[in-house]
Amino acid sequence: MMKRGWAALAALSLAGGALWYGLHRPETVHPALWQIEGPGGQKGWLLGTIHALPRAADWREGAVAAAWDGADTIIVEIAALNDDAATARAFQALAHTPGLPPLDARVAPQNRAALTRALADAHAKPGDFADTETWAAALMLAREAATGNPAYGIDRAVLAEAGSKRIVELEGAAAQLAIFDRLPESAQRRLLDEALSDERPDTQPPVDLAAAWKKGDVATLAQETNRGILADPVLREALYTGRNRAWSAKIAQSLATGAHPFVAVGAAHMAGPDGLPAMLAARGYRVTRVQ
Repeated sequence: MMKRGWAALAALSLAGGALWYGLHRPETVHPALWQIEGPGGQKGWLLGTIHALPRAADWREGAVAAAWDGADTIIVEIAALNDDAATARAFQALAHTPGLPPLDARVAPQNRAALTRALADAHAKPGDFADTETWAAALMLAREAATGNPAYGIDRAVLAEAGSKRIVELEGAAAQLAIFDRLPESAQRRLLDEALSDERPDTQPPVDLAAAWKKGDVATLAQETNRGILADPVLREALYTGRNRAWSAKIAQSLATGAHPFVAVGAAHMAGPDGLPAMLAARGYRVTRVQ
């Protein structure tokens, strides 16, 4: 079970998980799937993914298999997700600034003990982050705290199965990381503080987001999009609502060309009134959950 703050941060940053890679029999899962229909015969699908799992998942079953067969285009957050070297270069280009305060000075006093534990778990020292921007330190510690393996993430599985289907990306690794880099320092510190709050003994038990994803439990995912880092207005707009707004416009553009896109992005982006199904419905599309 991944702790809530780290889990939320990992769920919102696909690029942050592109650093890591068994052979297991795939587990049968039933993730949430929506069908999009437009007044001019436009048709597409929305699949909520999870960026890391402890083992492989057999995700192309039932309605998902039918949707996949009907799609001619795959829309993902990052098309070159398997190019870990490019992601690392993009990260290094943005993550460092000289003359920053010590990392423990960038967290709230009540979270300093939690930071010490997180660094110990990562076999790291505060000095290792001397010139690392706060958002980048948060992503790095989130990756260390995560329990799933990005090699089994559904985003990678979708890309591996794409074959001759056209691949369209919504952001790309550099653009996704740049969203974090543009956050004001105050918001970056809240990002790190919220993630570290999991380490405190007074924090509520974490939700098993992987279990919720496997059974298409969108209600649980929706609850999580209103807590922690996404309860902060600045972080919510930058990491969730604003991205969904931009993505829904790009999905609508694809539908307008006559393509039949299979959109596969993090499941958190499907939940609630600020999720992609709701935003596309507000654009006049009929969006129906089919699994």
